[in-house]
This record gives sequence, C-alpha cells and structure tokens, in this order.
Amino acid sequence: MLLLIDVGNTNIVMGIYDGDDMKYSWRLGTRVSRTSDEYGLQVDSILRHYGITIEDIDDVVIASVVPSMQHTLKNMCIKYFDIEPMVVGEGTKTGMKIKSDNPKEVGADRIVNSVAAIKKYGGPAILVDIGTAISFDVINSKGEYLGGAIAPGIGIAAEALFSKTSKLPKIELEEPKHVIGKNTVEAMQSGIVFGFIGLVDNVIENMLEEIKLPKEEVKIVATGGYAKLIASKSKYITEYDYDITLYGMKTIYDMTIKDRNERR
Repeated sequence: MLLLIDVGNTNIVMGIYDGDDMKYSWRLGTRVSRTSDEYGLQVDSILRHYGITIEDIDDVVIASVVPSMQHTLKNMCIKYFDIEPMVVGEGTKTGMKIKSDNPKEVGADRIVNSVAAIKKYGGPAILVDIGTAISFDVINSKGEYLGGAIAPGIGIAAEALFSKTSKLPKIELEEPKHVIGKNTVEAMQSGIVFGFIGLVDNVIENMLEEIKLPKEEVKIVATGGYAKLIASKSKYITEYDYDITLYGMKTIYDMTIKDRNERR
C-alpha cells in the first residue's frame, strides 16, 4: 500500500492507495509544533481504524508547501514505517514541461495538481485550488504548465474580517441561501462566499481571454478545502475534484518507479 501525505498551510491530507485504487483519505490539522512522534502515533491510530497496520505500508510520498513540516514528517516515516519517503520537489520526474520564468518557484501542490489534471482530464485546463490561498494554474493543449495566479484564500479573508472588526462575530462559512442577508451572519456569509465566487470567475475569465480559448474548450477544475462553496455557483468551473492532489502524487510516484526500473 502507498501512503500519500499532502501538507497544506491549514490541513494535511493523507490518503491510502492499494494498487491503483484509492481506499481511504483523511485530514489532520497542520501544526508545526507537533513532533514526529505525535504525528506517527496519530497516523498509526487512523490506519488501525481502517484495518491497516504500519507493516502494510510499502512506500510513502510527501508533497509539502510548509518547509518546516517536511523534516518532521520525513522523520515520522523513517521512525514509524522504516521508510525513506519520496518528497515531491526539485528533481522529481513529472513528465510536464514548466514554462514559467523560474520553475523552481512553482510549489509542490501546484505541480502535483497540474500533473493530475493532465493525466485525468487532458489539456487545455485551468486548475483552481481553493484553500488557505487560492491558486490558479494553466495547462495548454500540449500538457505544458504555463503559469498562473495566487490570491488570498477564503479562510484568510474571513479571519481578517473577524479579527479586525469589533462587532462582527466569528461565523461558520457555509453556502448562503440569499445574496441579500437578513442578519449579520447571513450578510457576512453572502459577502465572503459570493465575493470569492466573483474573484474566482473574474480571474478565470481573464485567463481564458489571455489563452484565447472559449470556456467550452477548457477543463476548469476546482479542488481544495473551500472549493465546494465556490464550484457550485461558479460560471466557469466544470469539475469539483476533491482528491486530485493525491491522484497527482500517485501519478508522479508511478512515473518515478517506472523510471527507476527502466534504469536498472
């Protein structure tokens, strides 16, 4: 079995593949202060909940946008699984040409998502990852990564609204029933959710104009913790893919293993 660990700024998404089948996935909070032992014991407990033992794990892949977490999770893998994990980053085989000015600057999450989109949907495509930040990534019809855009995420904006205004309460972010809120909570939910739908759609619209393609010819895929809130009301998003990052990590792992075997 393959354990995949996708480290985001807010959550760590983990998944188990058995061959080509995704069996389970779950989320843990990203806590830089946690030790490798704390994560190891927590992961062991979750695996046992699913009827999986540590000995069942044959390999581990890590993709992280939090550099300090990489060391902690690598140590966890070595100590608890006796496995040196594969870390997605510089030098990782992806099969994707990156045409941005500095390919080394492109985050592991964006690379993984783009690889997954090419394998699963083909190009041209626009990937929208709606998490702590909102990243937009564009792939052309040749499967080349062209670049993208990064905006503050819903969680960041909501937290700023709660903390910087004395009379506005902290609220649960959920799909508003109306644009015109009848109370403070509804008004905040409407402003945040519909405001970000407008942001996402406007960026996508301008990207489509720049690549000179109609929306009907481009797969526009949303993922990330807040994606469901936005995708259902977006004018442009055609797919909501909850596990696309884990799928991309599995794809990169398969390419790496194949490359190693061919060199032998």
